[in-house]
Amino acid sequence: MYRALENLSVRRLDKYRLEIRRQPPMLTCGVIYANARIEKDLKDGNVLRQVANVACLPGIIGPSLAMPDIHWGYGFPIGGVAAFSLDGGIISPGGVGYDINCGIRCITTRISMRELHPGVEDLLALLYSTIPSGVGSSTRGFRVGKRDLLDVLANGSRWALKQGLADREDLEAHEDGGCMEDADPEAVSERAIERGLPQLGTLGSGNHFLEIDVVEEIFDEDTARIFGLFEGQTVVLIHSGSRGLGHQVCDDYVHAMLSAGIRSGIELPDRQLACAPISGSQGKAYFGAMAAAANFAFANRQIMTHLVRQTFERYFSSSWERLGMRLLYDCCHNIAKKETITWDGRRIQACIHRKGATRALGPGDRRLPERFRKTGQPVLVPGDMGRSSYILAGAPGAKETFSSACHGAGRLLSRQQAKKLGRGRSILDELKGRGVHAMAASRGTLAEEAPDAYKDVAEVVSTITGAGICRAVARLKPLAMVKG
Repeated sequence: MYRALENLSVRRLDKYRLEIRRQPPMLTCGVIYANARIEKDLKDGNVLRQVANVACLPGIIGPSLAMPDIHWGYGFPIGGVAAFSLDGGIISPGGVGYDINCGIRCITTRISMRELHPGVEDLLALLYSTIPSGVGSSTRGFRVGKRDLLDVLANGSRWALKQGLADREDLEAHEDGGCMEDADPEAVSERAIERGLPQLGTLGSGNHFLEIDVVEEIFDEDTARIFGLFEGQTVVLIHSGSRGLGHQVCDDYVHAMLSAGIRSGIELPDRQLACAPISGSQGKAYFGAMAAAANFAFANRQIMTHLVRQTFERYFSSSWERLGMRLLYDCCHNIAKKETITWDGRRIQACIHRKGATRALGPGDRRLPERFRKTGQPVLVPGDMGRSSYILAGAPGAKETFSSACHGAGRLLSRQQAKKLGRGRSILDELKGRGVHAMAASRGTLAEEAPDAYKDVAEVVSTITGAGICRAVARLKPLAMVKG
């Protein structure tokens, strides 16, 4: 069942792209978006091999892709993008990831940094006490019963709208309106439901965060105006996902698909690429369960948005509407979606896996809300705790990546390596020295997420914009954050 690849042949196509030449059993080539600086971080070759491994999977359309924030992941690399035909192609839990629909949203405000700055630590403490974070972070979650949870799995942020936790403009600023239509709650195991019941409205741990930023620089005035951005503005980023429920869904189907792949005669270069035909019963069941977990994540981030708005209302003694707390956009990171793509001049129905990558729809795309049709989709690219984040816009060149872009800075060090490097250091004091206030449920998480564990997000962004996939709109500077 497992057939290993031999030595890879890699060449540079241009300033922003590398190619892994096709060799058996690869069905296509690999393309990595990487400038010369990022290329140096790929020297051990393991993550390149993951890109090549994906190129071996049945039904792949076009190249196996990787964004500039690429790093090693389970099966697919994080930063990996691949499209598979709905007719003869596969779906793989490793191509989505364990944190299904881990994603990020940006909430804009009318509040200037000058208005916020004197009391930013007090506001941070209030946010920390309001929104549960940490590994379990379930004791103060937004409690629901099983019937409501099944409604969440079916309807995502539409459920939050019915509960008064969102407005219609919020839903327009979600991918898919905050609900994947093909969700099948019945395909979600009882164990996954048990894990999800206490975790709605919770941040979680690892790289999940809630961050207060200031818009430090505007690169595209016209697009920024449409996005509602201005220099010196306070914005809030929320990065979280489907929590224990999504993790359990992935775990359940990884094990089930190992045997399903054998029955289908699929040869794999790596057992972590466990997959099944997307048109088969196992593939359909996973897609339905994954979509349900994605809907949980949409609702989870929307509940936290409601809690953030309530916290700002208490702190500023004003309504969130008067404070201008508008959802700019909510981007999915770990997801598989059925989309119509054009490849080799043909319109093809495909399942696009984006693992640690975000959709980046270009101008004119009918899937976008009317206000973004001229600009392209807002693409949110968070950095590490001590450096900038970016707001981009999808550009016409994104067609070559199936409308996909980077999702963050990308790790340089594993979590274990980062913790080792952090011994004897106070990451909190180091961040404060940079003018960044932080609160965390665990000091271990701070060490794992230290700025030097990540690539320079500016290099990642300059690669994706240089390649014509996105345009830069604004750069954000972190002021304060809650880490899980």
